[in-house]
Amino acid sequence: MRFQDKNWELDSLQIIGPQVLRILRERIVYCDLKPGQKITETGIAKDFATSRQPVREAFMKLSDEGLLEVKSQRGTYIRKIAMKSVMDIRFVREAIEADIVKLLATQIDARLTDELLVQIEAQKRLDKENYSEFHQLDEKFHWMLADAAGKTYAWNVVANVKSQMDRVRFLSARDFAFDKLIEQHEAIIVAIAKGDAIAAEKAMRGHLQEVLIDMPVIAKERPEFFEIT
Repeated sequence: MRFQDKNWELDSLQIIGPQVLRILRERIVYCDLKPGQKITETGIAKDFATSRQPVREAFMKLSDEGLLEVKSQRGTYIRKIAMKSVMDIRFVREAIEADIVKLLATQIDARLTDELLVQIEAQKRLDKENYSEFHQLDEKFHWMLADAAGKTYAWNVVANVKSQMDRVRFLSARDFAFDKLIEQHEAIIVAIAKGDAIAAEKAMRGHLQEVLIDMPVIAKERPEFFEIT
């Protein structure tokens, strides 16, 4: 697994708190900090060579997002992946993004199509072991669709709650060839370019439902990563 390309160092010229939050969230999503692992404010602050205050604030935010779990008198742990939460978040995300691509298909924009195809080529050029970079490009692809439709607020709402789903999507990209995901991206672009709203919606829903197929397989192979309720 390759993480050497990740910017997980603090920039002293930038505000520390948001950096600590971003880095910890990414390390959890990319399973660098593994489900069930115990972490401490003191230990993380030492890793960052910073005070405990920004770490404490990050812990509180990540706990609200369901990524950390505070166990009374036992400490703070990376929360295991909650399958129900993933399914709920996927349901909301699918509803929003399906409407986004339907809208885009009614207002064909050749420039947008060209920009999206550039993103596809960037995805295809990636080293097949570079899972974290693929996740970033995948994020950019979906954000571009929302931005083109004038729905960045809706995307931000989803982005703020989808960390649990991101963890499964990362594990899926790591365990299964992400060529399939790229093909699904291409199908979405083709449908939008043709002005076929029905096909665009179908392609997006199929793309986001992939997690429902992959998650049970991953949970069976890595049961220690999941809380099944």
